Amino acid sequence: MAGNHPRTGLLQAGAAEADITPTTPQFLYGYPHVPRTSTGVHDPLRSSALFLSDGRTQLLLIANDLIFVSRETTLRVRGQLAEATGVPAANILLSATHTHSGPPTADMLVSSADPVVPRTDREYLRFVEDRMVQAGVRAVRSAGPAEMASAVADATGVGGNRRDPKGPSDPQAPVWVVRAADSEKTIAAMLVCSMHPTVLHEDSTLVSADFPGFAKQYLRRQMVGNCPILYHTGPSGNQSPRHVVRANTFDEARRLGEQLGRAVERAILGMTFRRDWPLACRGEAVDLPRKQFPTLEQAQARLRHAVETLEQLRRQGAPREQMRTAECDWFGAEEGVVLARAARDGTLEAVYRQCLPAEIQVMKLGAQFLVAFPGEFFVEYGLAIKACRAGAFAISLANGELQGYIVTPEALAEGGYEATNSVFGPDAGQALIRRATVILESL
Repeated sequence: MAGNHPRTGLLQAGAAEADITPTTPQFLYGYPHVPRTSTGVHDPLRSSALFLSDGRTQLLLIANDLIFVSRETTLRVRGQLAEATGVPAANILLSATHTHSGPPTADMLVSSADPVVPRTDREYLRFVEDRMVQAGVRAVRSAGPAEMASAVADATGVGGNRRDPKGPSDPQAPVWVVRAADSEKTIAAMLVCSMHPTVLHEDSTLVSADFPGFAKQYLRRQMVGNCPILYHTGPSGNQSPRHVVRANTFDEARRLGEQLGRAVERAILGMTFRRDWPLACRGEAVDLPRKQFPTLEQAQARLRHAVETLEQLRRQGAPREQMRTAECDWFGAEEGVVLARAARDGTLEAVYRQCLPAEIQVMKLGAQFLVAFPGEFFVEYGLAIKACRAGAFAISLANGELQGYIVTPEALAEGGYEATNSVFGPDAGQALIRRATVILESL
């Protein structure tokens, strides 16, 4: 069904989009302790699909305005798409933008003790998976002769390292635009940005794609027209707008989204299109080293320390950014108690079976490479991928989730929110980078 191509080596492409906005009130996942049920919709959530073929290899990429795409969802959607389109399941990539203003789409162990956080609404999840399949099938069926161009935008100012404003970050946002070979009408656009979409906080009760949604709106309005735009979140476990936002409002989400949109617009203006885009895809499933958890008593002591630190900062009237970091460390310490208890009673083993093995998927687009990882990776790992090979860019939160963060050994030693609620050991990130490097070299 994916179509026949008269000349091998020349690009064929199709794209489609489906609305995945919930139609009933839903709990909005991403912040603990707040009974945050949606009271309406501010802007829609979308599932955006792009099909590419060079006559030898077929690729199907689907980006979703969701907080997670679980391994179970990935397997189900891939299976249905492979059967319906003929695109190999291993060549299908599903990613999440990681909006914190949408419904839960995976059950996270660290939230299991939070009395206000519900389990995933299976009916909504079925709706989302059906829409992903619909978008993917339509993208494949709409394929025709196409040309593509790429560039790298500078997203400086959209955010940065959330624990240390001077810490590692990656403002580069790679961009691809696909258009019809005959009419030059834009078929789709795609970008990767390594930034947490967390402008909106727990006081917002409207469904939203956060600043990535506003970036896509800007690009449709100003540059690419009403076509699907795939937004992938790069490694951003320690990246957020925390130190650049003026407020946690929709106006601020729009400001940062349009700032990113203008950066992408400038990159698009200098693009050169061509039809020859050799494609390839390879992947590998990797087991990961488990984390050695503290005792329950040690975890509870860390929680008490986190609470005392936060209370002290409140008394001192500390800056908003410092307070938010301390609040998150408190959340993480609470979740650390949950994990320590789960490690003691054996509950963690079921969680490991749910999310492992971790999949590495590498897609070759001409001289460029998309390296897709599940889970929330620290930006240092995205920078490591770029250092491995020119033209390589990492996508996180793809084809599964890893029950939290993949942090650096330094972050684990330091502690803090992300490290406390990670379930994998200090060597997990490097293990994935090493295997990704081997796959990149093979391509």
